[in-house]
Formats: sequence, C-alpha cells, structure tokens
Amino acid sequence: MPRAGLMLVTGWLTVLFCAGAVQAAPAGPHAPDHPTQFAYLAEQLRKSPVHVSDQIPREVPRSTAPAFAREARRLGVPTYVMVLPHTSYGTAADGLLAGVHDRLGRKGLYVALSDSGLEAAQTYGVDLPGTADAVTEAVYAVPYDATPREVFRHFVDVVTSGQAHQRAEEARAAYDDGGIDEPPGLHTDTTERENQSFVTGIAVLGIPLSVLLVTVHALQRRRVRRAAAADGPARVPGARGGPQGGGRTAGGGTTGSGRQQPGGGPGPFPRERLLPLMLGAAVLGGLVAFTASQIFDDTTSGDGSRPTAADMRARIDRVSAGLRRDPLYLDPESRSTLDGTERAHLRKRLRELDVPVVIAAVPTPPDDESGGSTELLAEQLHDRLHRDALMVLADPATGVIELVNYSTRIDDSYLVDRPRDLTYTGPAEEQLGRHLDELLTYVDKAPRARTGGRPYDPPPAADPVEEKALPGLFTGDFEAGMVLGTFAAGLVFGLVAAARAVARRLVRRGTPAGRGAGGAAVPAAPDRPTPAWLRRTARQDLDALTAALEASASLPEEARRRAWECLDAAALLVDGDSDGRIDADATPVGLTCAVVLARAGRTAIEDPAAARYVCHRNPLHGAARRRASGRPAGGPARSLPVCEACRVAPGPVLRLRSPGSGGRGVYAPYPTLTGPLAALGDGTGIDQLTLDVREYFGVH
Repeated sequence: MPRAGLMLVTGWLTVLFCAGAVQAAPAGPHAPDHPTQFAYLAEQLRKSPVHVSDQIPREVPRSTAPAFAREARRLGVPTYVMVLPHTSYGTAADGLLAGVHDRLGRKGLYVALSDSGLEAAQTYGVDLPGTADAVTEAVYAVPYDATPREVFRHFVDVVTSGQAHQRAEEARAAYDDGGIDEPPGLHTDTTERENQSFVTGIAVLGIPLSVLLVTVHALQRRRVRRAAAADGPARVPGARGGPQGGGRTAGGGTTGSGRQQPGGGPGPFPRERLLPLMLGAAVLGGLVAFTASQIFDDTTSGDGSRPTAADMRARIDRVSAGLRRDPLYLDPESRSTLDGTERAHLRKRLRELDVPVVIAAVPTPPDDESGGSTELLAEQLHDRLHRDALMVLADPATGVIELVNYSTRIDDSYLVDRPRDLTYTGPAEEQLGRHLDELLTYVDKAPRARTGGRPYDPPPAADPVEEKALPGLFTGDFEAGMVLGTFAAGLVFGLVAAARAVARRLVRRGTPAGRGAGGAAVPAAPDRPTPAWLRRTARQDLDALTAALEASASLPEEARRRAWECLDAAALLVDGDSDGRIDADATPVGLTCAVVLARAGRTAIEDPAAARYVCHRNPLHGAARRRASGRPAGGPARSLPVCEACRVAPGPVLRLRSPGSGGRGVYAPYPTLTGPLAALGDGTGIDQLTLDVREYFGVH
C-alpha cells in the first residue's frame, strides 16, 4: 500500500511537470513572439477607449487623449478612438477597425484618425444614425489644415446634429458641381502671417500719411484763396500794396510778413498748425495698428495643443526598452512585414555576428519627436541604450533602411559601396525581410576597422512649440509694407489733388447760365435776387475767380491787372476783416457789386476784350459786348452798354432790397441805392467801378 501510494504521487508529479514544461515551451518556430497590430491596438483600447500614438507628438500629443474622450462622450454610445500615423492604416482603415473590434470584442463606434484626418468610422452592435454620412461630409467639408482633434469634433457635431445626411449631400453636390475648390483653412500659417504683416504695414503708414497729406493740401489751398482775396494786386508789379508800395493791401492784409512770400503768396504751411496734424496722424496710425492686432490675433498655426516632455520622449522610451530586451524591435502600431520565420532567422543572424547590431523597424513620420530625422532618432536611441552598436532603422511602411554606426569596428565604406543588386528600399511587405538578411550578410563580410566610427552630430529638431508659433504681426514683411504704404499715400494724394483740380475746372466751366431774349446765353442773374442767393453766389464766384487766377500762368498784363483789381475790390465789399468768409453784415448792394466784380474778373481772364463794361440794365448779366440807346435815371437818351440778351429784348432792371431794411425791405432799382454799384446804371466801366470801390472804403 505505501508503495502503491508512492507510485500514484510520483505519477501525478510527473504529469504536472510535463504539463508545465509543455505550457512554458514555444509551440514551434512559427509561434508568435510579436503581438500583431490588431492585438496590440485592442489591448490599448482595453486600457483606455482613446489611444493616441506616441509617434506623432508634434501634431497630436498623447496628452490630448482626454479631449478626444470628452468629444466621444457626446455621441451617447461606447466609442473607441485610435489616432495613428497615416502609414499605420495602409490602404484599408476599415479593415483595421474590423480587426481591432474582433480582438477587443466590445460593441460601440470605432473611429480611426490620423495626422491626415478622418480615416474611417464604423459601428459594431450599436445604432448611431448618420455615422457614414458624417464620414462623407468630413471628407468634403473639413479644411485641409484641421487637426485630428478638430476633425473629430466636426465629425461629432455632424452626427449629433440630426442632419448628417442632408449635410453630406450638400457637401458632395457642391464639390461635384465644381462650385468650391477647397474649404478655407482654419489656421493662419507662416505665409499668411507674412501677408498680414505686409498689409498691416501698408495700412499703418499709408492711411495716416494719406490723411495728413490731403488735409494739409486742403488747408493750404484754403490759405491760398484767402491770401489771394486779401493781397491779390500785390502780385502785379508796381500795384498798390506790392513790394514797392508796402502798407495795407486792399483786403486788409500786410506785406513784408514772414508768413508771406515776396510775391504776395501765403508762404509755407505754419509749423504750429502742422505739428497737431502730425500728432493726429500718429494717433491714427496707432489706432490702425491696434485694430490690425485685434483682427490678426492668431499666435499659433495649430489648435493650441502643446506636447509635453513626456509626449516627446514616449516613443524613444518604448523603442529603447524593446531593444534592451531584443536586438530586433518591430513597431506594434504598424502592419507586420516580417513573419515568425523571418523574425527568428534575423534574431539568429544578429546573435552570430561579432559586432553589435540592433534593428528597429519603426516609421519616422515628419511629426515624430525627431521631426522625421532618422539620424536624430538613432542618436536618441543610442543615448538611451548606453551602448555602442550599428543601428539599422527600417521603415515598415516604405521599406527604406538607414544605417548609423556608433563606434563599431566595421568599415562603413564597404556598406556604403555595397553591390548594386542590394537595395534597401522597396515594398516592405515583400522585401524588407530579405533586405535585412542581405544587409546582415554584408555586415558579416565587411572588413573590420581599427577604430570604431561615429556619425556627425545631427542638427537638433525644431522645438514643437516654436514650430507652431507664428511670427509677430509687426515683423517680417511689415517694414516692406510700410515702404509701399508711403508710395501708396503719395499716389492717393496725387489722385485726390488731381480730382479736386478737375472738379474745380468743371465747376468753373459749368457756372449756371440762363437764356435771355432771343436765346442769348447769360449768367444766372435774377432781377430780384434774395440775400441768400447773393451770399451764396458771391462766395462761389469769388472762389472761381481766385482759382482762375491761380491756374492762369500767362495772361496779358492788362487782363491780369484788371482781374486782380476786381478781386481786390470785391474783397473790400464783402470781406472787410480778411478772414476768407463773407461778412455777416454784408448788404445786398455790396454782395451784388462783389458778384459783378468777380464775374468781370473772370471775363478779364477768359475774354479780355469784353471785360471793360457790364450790362447797365442788370449788371449780373455780365460782360456787355454791345451798346444800345437808353435813358439812365430819366435823363436824355444815349448809348449804354448792354449784354447780347438785353440788346435783342431789354430785360427788367435789377432791383435790390434797400441796405437799411435788413433784407426785408422793398425792392428798388439798383441805380437808386447808395454805393458804387449805382454808377453802373450810367454805363460806368469796370475800371472806374474798382476805383470807386477803393475810394468808397478810403483805400488809395
């Protein structure tokens, strides 16, 4: 009995030992020693419903996973989100979702995102209307520069809107019809910021400078008109008030002042008035700059995500830890390009080499921690491994193989000048295993060097935060914009000045005219003008005469003298204080006489031969080119000057309100009223009228 019991115990121990040995031993050379892509991703989603790859931290940091989770909760169904490099999906992201779902075995919505946007979305065991339409709409409507987080938010918005199908059809129709080429970008890039800086430079200097130039020009022209009204005759050599005469001019101005030029002009624009205008222009420029800074307020070209230090070193930690355990490391997030037999064979070859060699089959996307630099990735792995080795970096998506030798005694030139039939690029699914095996063969054959080689230190990768940061608005092309703004201000000023000159000329040519008897053209000349009409017309005609004198460079001496004397006498009548404005107490007689003189001055410039007399019946008719028989003040008949219209059919005599009536008295024939104007009723000429006006005001 003890012997039987001992045999039973021994038998059971043997069975248990054999079972344990069988469990611990590998199933054979083809046993999986590397998790498949589906299994790895399913395991990550089992830990967290959002998996963000550590291979694209510049575009999608792993620390943004909670933001994806918040958006996913809005869908109301279990949602599993994967954010991987675009190359990890291959040609069929739907197949990856199906494989991950089979491994995970959970119902819900599965979403595949990449650094290129939304790859696929599929429901398994749950009902979420609009999922497929939201994917379609995102393809057409999401801007090209949207980040994966923004793409996912848009996808969730469309699904939860209840109008996913309608929005998808509208987006598809818009693009199929060719109505829209591409949605506008969401973010400001460096090129667009340069354009913003350029436009801001133009506006900051061009707008205030244009306003300053136009304002100074307008004020200077106004000073010219006032100076011309006050000191017009001083421009004529030998005229009263000129350089020879000195003293008070007919308009009350002075000569010899520092504010006038020797020829009687107004001189430069006063500095005390220019400084406030320049200060105002500076304030306007500051306001334009502030407004531009509020409009172009972007500081980054992304969605504001900032990778942490942990995000930037996560993949290096993962790959270096794998290489410490195994000299052959395959990226679990990428599609496997080596089967079990190839992996076992490569490991065997690596152990047989007399130089240390490690192989890392990982992609190097532009948004990884190295910025897409295999040299920098190799350096970071070498620093973590703390041992020298020949590093082989193989891209599982493209099949590209790069070598970086860290202090191994192998002749690098032999590997560089390898036979032409050995290429390290090609379809990874078909050739990566063969190429790696051939590479190890040439490593084994390569001559040994006396000392270990070491690569040049690669340039550091760009800082991920500075890489997304935009340059300041007032940098870059801002200065070039200011230069162009200066020229633009000059162009605007020139156009405004030219337009103003053309407008003045058109106004002068378009002076209102009526038709007298027989169809003869006469200036606007009512026979009973109101004070308001007289005041308005006096201002217009005086301005027109001033502008005509400024624009006429070559006039006969006699015509210029007569025109300036007319302007001087008119200023004495209506602008006694020489402020460039019609006096408030100007009488109807004085206003009428000023209008007559202004029109006579225009006639002296345009038709000097017709400027000596005006129509005696209504001096507002203007020049008298004919004479006709008349009886002034009931006297004997004699020949008097008349305009063409009054020669054909004598018009009514001009009647004005009496000066003492305040503009409310009865109308009376102008020859019966007090003042120099009455002399025109007797046929007095313009030269005599200007002389009478000066004598009337005691100016000699």
